[in-house]
Amino acid sequence: MAGVHPVVISAPAPHRSDKSAEGSPWAPLRIAVFRALWLASLAGVTGSWLQTVGAQWLLVHRPHASVLVALVQTANALPFVFFGLIAGVLADTLDRRRLLIATQAGVAAFGALLAVLTLADKMPPALLLLLMFLMGSGAVLGNPAYQSLLPELVPRSEVPAAAALNSIAINAARAVGPAIAGVLIAQAGVGETFAVGAACALCYAGVVALWRPPEAKVRTPEPFSAAMRAGERYVRHAPVVRRIMFRAALFLVPASSLFALLPLIASQRLGLGSGGYGLLLAALGAGAIGGALLLPWVRSRMSANEMITAAGGVYAVALAVIAVLRDVVPAVVVLVPAGIAWVVVLSNVNASLQLFLPAWVRGRSLAAYQVVLFGSQALGALLFGALAGGLGLVQALLIAAGIAAAAAATIRIWPFIDTSGMDRSTVVYWPEPQLAADVDAAGRPVVVTVLYRVAPANAPRFLEAMARVRESRYRTGAIRWGLYRQGEDGESYVELFAVPTWEEHQRQHHERLTGTDRDFQRRTIDLAETPPETSHLISVDVPD
Repeated sequence: MAGVHPVVISAPAPHRSDKSAEGSPWAPLRIAVFRALWLASLAGVTGSWLQTVGAQWLLVHRPHASVLVALVQTANALPFVFFGLIAGVLADTLDRRRLLIATQAGVAAFGALLAVLTLADKMPPALLLLLMFLMGSGAVLGNPAYQSLLPELVPRSEVPAAAALNSIAINAARAVGPAIAGVLIAQAGVGETFAVGAACALCYAGVVALWRPPEAKVRTPEPFSAAMRAGERYVRHAPVVRRIMFRAALFLVPASSLFALLPLIASQRLGLGSGGYGLLLAALGAGAIGGALLLPWVRSRMSANEMITAAGGVYAVALAVIAVLRDVVPAVVVLVPAGIAWVVVLSNVNASLQLFLPAWVRGRSLAAYQVVLFGSQALGALLFGALAGGLGLVQALLIAAGIAAAAAATIRIWPFIDTSGMDRSTVVYWPEPQLAADVDAAGRPVVVTVLYRVAPANAPRFLEAMARVRESRYRTGAIRWGLYRQGEDGESYVELFAVPTWEEHQRQHHERLTGTDRDFQRRTIDLAETPPETSHLISVDVPD
């Protein structure tokens, strides 16, 4: 169109001279590219809430409403379980901008279909849940791409603030979206609400389409199946990542009961209509926004483990209290600290993960986290929806409160792992392999051997250090690993690890190692008598 030009926004400089912004929860919004994408994301999530509230309200007066209403949340969340890892691979291997445009355009198309069929009074519950599932699938395919951009758009010191701002966007949408939905449903109808939600997704796609990121270094993308396996190995052999995801699941399964059953609390316990339901969600969202703004102050006074424990306890109390209330005003008051607790837990989990993950596997690991995040919510919604249908709404919420309190108490058994001393930057420190000129290594499996000579007095500490090296090898690409001591020489140890292809081993050299991996290997080298000797065994074809 004449007169319309793309918005070109440059990436942030690694160091900022504006010291006054340090520690401010709003500091990342000073960066134009982050601000534009943040606002676009806010519009998209707001539209998603319009559609979720509309779908729940269509079902709230149907037979078996307690199960059907909870299934709306399940239909939104299940795509993260089914397609989450696929989305992570796509985020790490495809152009993230184009992926975001395509997925949001798909969400807009399904939203438009949802609106048209609802306006035509052709929307049975099964079709409604199917379309919610398809829109959730579009969201899951784009979300890791958006999340993966954060550490590249803002300085590392502002990643926690950027994660908190994302929480603010999500919870501002939770506060504003249901309120808008309540007004639209009351004044126009559910179909019109679905139409506005589709327009929000289209707006998100349009903003991303106008963005022109700076030219990135072109690198050969990993094959899809190899990238999937590499991401799975990384998560399986990263104790920090596994613990973060485990803590998120412990909180989310019982906590999701509140969002799944809130429409029933509004209609059955408090006698509210769609506007009243929007008011309850707005109270949760307002609390979450306040919690995100308080996070810098809270972080300066409490450790991550203390924050998770306190927030989990507050949320458990809120669940128990909301279960027995029959008046609107006390219910609104109780939901505000519940929203604060929700965002304190999830912002801490998200920021810890963003700061820890190396760039090469960020999309895949965040996708695995999304599987846990939304899978836990889907499981919790289904579980407590069924309990509400069988035992009653109050009993289901009280059971959820008890589980939430027990989960918060487990922080003494399974605390967050301290990563403050870990160097997460990408480094290249392995010597470049010097292969013979006639060796055909392309595409072939490789076995790397490393010979160490270790004095008997250092052997116990060497073996302890090698346990860390083993996990590092697996995280960065090894499919098998072993350590052997030479029988003829008790002071010589041979480490062997296999990598599926030579290309994958080259990625280990140039893309996947962090400063922490280097520190683990330096410890083994310091305990050895002489520098280790490395050799590469390349697979060869043997004729039949």
